[in-house]
Amino acid sequence: MTEPTEGRAELIQDVLALLAAEDAERVVPRLLELAELVAGPWGGPEQAVLKELRLVEAPFRPALLHRLARRYFELEPGADGRRHIMHILANLRDRTDDDHPRDLRPALIAVLSEQEAHHDVTQLLRLTELERADGHELPGDFVALLRRTRLTTWNGKGRLGPLLATLTHPVVNPGEAWSDQALADLAERDESWSRLVAHAATATAARPSAPWEKTGRALVEAVGAEPVRERLTDWLRLVGRPRTRPLLVPAYGTDPNATFDPYNADVLRGLTWLLSFLPPHPETARTLGALVETSLKKVSGLGPVNPKVANAAVTALARVDSEPALAELARLATRVTYKGTLKLLDTSLDARAEAMGLSREETEELAVPAYGLTEVGRAEHHLGESTALIGISGTKATLSWRNATGKAVKSVPADVRRDHPDELKDLKAAVKDIDKMLSAQSERLDRQFVARRTWTYAAWRERYLDHPLVGTLARRLLWTVDGTTAGYADGALRTLTDAPVDSGTEVTLWHPVDHEPAEIVAWRDWLERHGITQPFKQAHREVYLLTDAERATGTYSNRFAAHYLRQHQFHALAAVRGWRNKLRLNVDDEAPPATRELPAWGLRAEYWIEGDGGEHHDDLTDSGSFLRLRTDQVRFYPIDAAENSAHCCGGEYRMRMHAGAALADPLPLTDIPPLVLSEVLRDVDLFVGVASVGNDPTWQDGGPGGRFQEYWTSYGFGELGESAETRRALLERLIPRLAIADRCTLEGRFLQVKGDRHTYRIHLGSGNILRTPNDQYVCIVPRSNPATPQAGYLPYEGDRMLAVILSKAMMLAADTKITDRTILSQL
Repeated sequence: MTEPTEGRAELIQDVLALLAAEDAERVVPRLLELAELVAGPWGGPEQAVLKELRLVEAPFRPALLHRLARRYFELEPGADGRRHIMHILANLRDRTDDDHPRDLRPALIAVLSEQEAHHDVTQLLRLTELERADGHELPGDFVALLRRTRLTTWNGKGRLGPLLATLTHPVVNPGEAWSDQALADLAERDESWSRLVAHAATATAARPSAPWEKTGRALVEAVGAEPVRERLTDWLRLVGRPRTRPLLVPAYGTDPNATFDPYNADVLRGLTWLLSFLPPHPETARTLGALVETSLKKVSGLGPVNPKVANAAVTALARVDSEPALAELARLATRVTYKGTLKLLDTSLDARAEAMGLSREETEELAVPAYGLTEVGRAEHHLGESTALIGISGTKATLSWRNATGKAVKSVPADVRRDHPDELKDLKAAVKDIDKMLSAQSERLDRQFVARRTWTYAAWRERYLDHPLVGTLARRLLWTVDGTTAGYADGALRTLTDAPVDSGTEVTLWHPVDHEPAEIVAWRDWLERHGITQPFKQAHREVYLLTDAERATGTYSNRFAAHYLRQHQFHALAAVRGWRNKLRLNVDDEAPPATRELPAWGLRAEYWIEGDGGEHHDDLTDSGSFLRLRTDQVRFYPIDAAENSAHCCGGEYRMRMHAGAALADPLPLTDIPPLVLSEVLRDVDLFVGVASVGNDPTWQDGGPGGRFQEYWTSYGFGELGESAETRRALLERLIPRLAIADRCTLEGRFLQVKGDRHTYRIHLGSGNILRTPNDQYVCIVPRSNPATPQAGYLPYEGDRMLAVILSKAMMLAADTKITDRTILSQL
C-alpha cells in the first residue's frame, strides 16, 4: 500500500471523522474531493474510507444516500462528480428495508437509471418490490435500466427475467430520439400499435422465424400496411441521433451514449423485419439502406455501433422484391466494409442473381435505377406551372427551378410547396439518392480494372454509356471497343482523332498498363482538349512495372516495406479497396497479412504487416490495439493456397495447412499479369501515401519519444513515389493556368512558392513545407475535408493531397494576408 501524501492523508482523516459524526451534509463534498484526488480505483489508503462506508448503519445510511442523490443532480450531466457519486453509492450497499425509505426511493431510482446497467441486481429487485408494494408505477427510465441490466450483466438474465416479463410498459426504452418519438406516437394510438411494437421487441434471432412472421403479418394487418410503413420509416430515420437522455459515461470502457440501447436494438431488428412484410415502396428501401450505414458507423473502443441491427436491415432489404431494394443492396455492397454484414450482402446479391438467372455482375449493373432521370444526367419534372430540373455535375446532383414564365428562381416556387408537397419530398429524396449512388458506382467502376469484365456493345451502351445515371460516369472514362480506344465527347463516342465510333462487338475498360507512354499522353491531351474530368484516375493512373530490385528478389516486392502506418486509417482504407485485414492487438495471438483476393485471375495478394511499439503504452489504444503498423513485403499466391500468419506483435510469417487448403510457394512476380501487379501495388502505394505517419505535419519532433524522427524526415521530404510523380506531371501543366503562376516553380520533389515574407518548398508526396532561410519546417495542418482550390480544369477527381498542396500554395503565395496565429508564429 502506498503512503498517502500529506494533503490526501488529512482529507481521508477528515472524511472518516465526518462519517463517524454522521454529518451527511458536510461529508459528501469532502468525499467528492477525495474521489477527484484519487482519480481512479480506490486501491490505496482511501480504502479505509470504503470500509467505513460499508459499515454505515441506519438511520445515517439513508440520509447519506439522500444527500448523494441530491448532489448528483446538482452537477452538470457528464461531470466527473456524477461518476464519483455512483462509485460511492456502489459501496453503500443496502442491508435492510430502512435503507430505502419512501421519500428516498424516487431520488435513488433516478440516479441509478442514468447508468447503462447496475450490477447490484439485489438492490434493483428490492427497490422494485418496495415501489410496487406502495402502488407506484416504475418510471420508464428505471424499466429501461432493468432491461439493459438483464441484457448486459452476467447475473441479470436469470434474476431479472421473471420481473421483466411482468413489465410491458413502456414498450420501448425511452432516451433515444427514435424511441421517444415512437412512445409519443403510440400514446395517441390504440393498443394494436403497442402490440405490434412489443412483438418487434421479441426479435432476438438472426432472422424472422415462420411463427414470428405469421404473428407479425397479423399485427400489421390489424393496423394497416400503409400507416405501419409511414410510422416505422419515420422512426427509423431518427436512429443514430444523439440520445435525448444521456447515460453516465464510465471511467473505462465504451461510452453508452455512442451506441444503441441494447433493448431497443432488438426492437429495431423487429421493425426492419416488419417493413419487409409490407408492399414494396422506395422509401422503405431508402430507410433500410440508411439504417445499415448508421448501424455500422465506428465507435472508438467498440467498432461498429450495432452490426446486428445492420444485418437485420440487410435481411429485410433482401426480402423486399423491388428495384429500389435491389439497388440499395448493390450500393451497400460497394460501401460496407464490416466483414459480417458484407458477407450477408454478398449472399443476398448472389441469391437475387441466381433467381434472376444472371451473373452477380449483371445483377449489380441492372440494379442501378434512373431515379427519375429522363436522359443522361438530366431530368425535367413539371409541377403545376413550375418546372423542377435535376442535373448532375461530377458526382453531385442538383435540384433547380423555373417558374411559370420559364425564369430560373433560387428557391422552391410557392405553388410547388403549396400544391405538390409529396412530389417535392420525392424530388429532394431522389437528389440525395443520386449522390449516394454516384459515389457507389464510381467505386464499383474503379474496381473493374481487375475484374476482367467484358460487355457486348449493346449491353454496355444500355447499362453504362446511355444509362441516365451511370452514363454521367461512363462518358468521362475511356473504353476499348474491339481493340480501339474511345472516349465520349461532343455527343458521340470518339477515337483519338475524334472520329466517331458508332458500333462494335466487345467492350472493356481501358487501362494505361496496356499502352505506350506516347499514347497515354495523347489521351491525356484529348481529355484536356474536351474539358473532361474523370471520376477517378484512369488516363493519369499510376502504372507500377517490375523493377530490377523486384526481379532480383523474385517472389516478393520490398517497394513499400519499412513504413510506419496509422493502423486504424490503414484498416479502413484497405477495406474500402477490397482488402481483408485483421486489426493487430498487443496480445499473444496470430493474424494473417492484409490480403486481396483476385478471383478473376485465381490469385491472392498479400501485404505483410505487424504491430509496432507494444513496449510503449503510448503506442496502444485503450483497448490494446496498436496505433501503428510496420510494413514489409508484397507477395502473390494461388487464391486457394493456405494462409500465412504471424504473431500480432511481429515475427516471421509461416504458412500452415488448414481447412483443406494446400501449402504453396509464393509466385514469381514475373508470372503476375502486369495489370494485376500494377493495381495491387497501386493499392499498397495508396495505403502508404494516406496512412503513413510521415504525412502528419505535427510530427516534426518524431512523434512519441521522437522514435520516428528519422523516418518522418526521410518520408516527408524524400524521393517521390509513383502517385507523387503523377501529381508532379499534372502540376507541370496546371501551374501556368493558376493566378499565382508567376510565384510557383517545380523543382525536383518540391513545388516552390515565392511569398512576400519567404520562399517556401512544398513536398509533392507528403505536402510538408520548408521555408527560407535554412529550410525551416512550417507546420500547417490541413482541414479534414479541404475544399479543392479554384485551380481551373482538373483531369480527375479524388486526389486529396493535390488539393492540400494547391491550397497551401495559394495561402503561402499571399503570406502577408495570413491571420492564423499558429501559422504566423512560424513565419
